[in-house]
Amino acid sequence: MRHLDQTDARIVLALDDDPLATTVAVAARLNLARNTVQARHRRIEADGSLAPTSVRVRPGPLGYPVLAFITLAISQTRSEDTLAEITAVPEVCEIHAVTGDADLLVRVVAKDNKDLYRVTGLLLGCSGVVRSNTLISMVEVVPLRMAQLLRVAQ
Repeated sequence: MRHLDQTDARIVLALDDDPLATTVAVAARLNLARNTVQARHRRIEADGSLAPTSVRVRPGPLGYPVLAFITLAISQTRSEDTLAEITAVPEVCEIHAVTGDADLLVRVVAKDNKDLYRVTGLLLGCSGVVRSNTLISMVEVVPLRMAQLLRVAQ
């Protein structure tokens, strides 16, 4: 993944403001050549700097208003199989390998607390999972954001 420069940051912020803007509209707004905007946008998408569009969808409208973070301790000898099983659970939105008492931090969504209990059970049923700890998000105080970092990069 390459470093985004000031022009890249400006393009991404413009698309953040209007995701459906045409290349010509972004170029005019930023006072850049259309070819510059088009080439940079393609490169930013191709090199993995942008997350997939589906990440923008909030889980609530899909029927999953409950957000939880589950830490999992796993057997290190079976980690590849364990990760494959955990990843197969549709309610698992994100997984991070972490330091500390747990090995994985798993972001999950659920329909309600009873459904969260079911999802937790699925994770505990994965081979190699030793123990879990669940934290339920009460309210999203600051949603995932990158705009401030992009503005700093300008």
